[in-house]
Amino acid sequence: MAKFTTREIRDIIISMLVIAGVFSYVFSNKQINIAISLLPVSIIAVGIGFVFHEIAHKFMAIRYGFWAEYKLWMAGILLALITAYFGFVFAAPGAVYIHGAYISREENGKIALAGPSTNIILAILFLLLASYTPSILVTLGSAVNSFIAFFNLIPFSVLDGAKIIRWNPIVWILAMLTALALTFESFFIL
Repeated sequence: MAKFTTREIRDIIISMLVIAGVFSYVFSNKQINIAISLLPVSIIAVGIGFVFHEIAHKFMAIRYGFWAEYKLWMAGILLALITAYFGFVFAAPGAVYIHGAYISREENGKIALAGPSTNIILAILFLLLASYTPSILVTLGSAVNSFIAFFNLIPFSVLDGAKIIRWNPIVWILAMLTALALTFESFFIL
């Protein structure tokens, strides 16, 4: 059974609000009044993607018997705010920290894959909705979720992609190509 601490819930909410604000600001071309009007939609579209991504990591880690908790990373929050000021998003507001006796490469890879896979599924669902009921919500939802998947799959340092590629390069290639295709498709409809 997954348990969430009060601190963890607080950290997730703060991270979600910052990420939603950053994406609103960037998608509004740095126009505050438009960013404020986009914020409610962004909280839903970005919030769903961010929260489900992190919860997927947590649930997969718990499935393997590990303790997992989301923790805010203040430097990541500041980096997101600074990059948004310059018109792009580099958001790493926190991470799910996992503790256990020994985490194998395969377990670590699968835990890492859970987050971007969730965003890929959400991006596909938002794209399907966009073909039936185009709206700012579904457009932003597809763009942000595909981008979150793509960004997290970059095989760099602590990002999910580095853990996945160490475990299984073929799985990483397939996930990265899917996220890349969805990102192009999503941003094409913007």
